[in-house]
Amino acid sequence: MFDWNTYRQQVITGVGSFAKLSPETVKGYGATGVAGQKTGHLDAKTRELIAVAVAITLRCDGCITVHTDAARKLGASREELAEALGVATSINAGAAIVYSVRALDAFAAAGEV
Repeated sequence: MFDWNTYRQQVITGVGSFAKLSPETVKGYGATGVAGQKTGHLDAKTRELIAVAVAITLRCDGCITVHTDAARKLGASREELAEALGVATSINAGAAIVYSVRALDAFAAAGEV
């Protein structure tokens, strides 16, 4: 499908290049990534599993490769990842239902004009 290891290195290199051009932007991004860690309510593995789940909803290949690698290194199993992905899939389907209701409402409102 995809050479994820090579791509991950390309993403890391690309972000490094971007950081040279816009250091405050990348520094700010990094700060948001570590802010949640400071509360200590979730362990690192759980945060990475959440990150992968969010990454698939955003369709961010760079996020997928970086966070799956981190989750694996933190001891996440394939089964844990699959469960997190299942939750993300469910939320995406739920969002489609909610927006379907909105589309039906917009359609009804258009008939009121």
